[in-house]
Amino acid sequence: MSIEVGRKVADFSAASTGGEIRLSKLKGRKVVLYFYPKDNTPGCTTEGSDFRDRHAAFEKAGAVILGVSRDSLKSHEGFKAKLGFPFELVSDPDEALCEAFGVMKMKNMYGRQVRGIERSTFLIDETGKLAREWRAVKVPGHVDEVLEAVRSL
Repeated sequence: MSIEVGRKVADFSAASTGGEIRLSKLKGRKVVLYFYPKDNTPGCTTEGSDFRDRHAAFEKAGAVILGVSRDSLKSHEGFKAKLGFPFELVSDPDEALCEAFGVMKMKNMYGRQVRGIERSTFLIDETGKLAREWRAVKVPGHVDEVLEAVRSL
């Protein structure tokens, strides 16, 4: 499955901290799907905290936030509890969602090449179409930009 702005996103289901998530069950709401490299790392903690701090505004704008990484549900449960995230974290250990959204990339880590998640965010509208995408995200200011896009839909 390849995704493209303006096209319908194929239905998917995945394990999350709140039970199984199915995209088709979220129809009628906007969905913010943000992919991040790893629980409990500095950038991912900041990004998740920014989404947490703006959660009420996203809710008011009719959006559901879902964080996605390859970490286990056990890791996600701890990360979510520690930081008080009011949204679900999706576990994608087999990289099915990561591959579907094209976020797996070769990255430099301490001078060596490693395969990992490129921080990316996708906004799916109420009808299930991909409205916006942000790739190679820099955390500062990102969540505010996503919130503006949600409000403008």
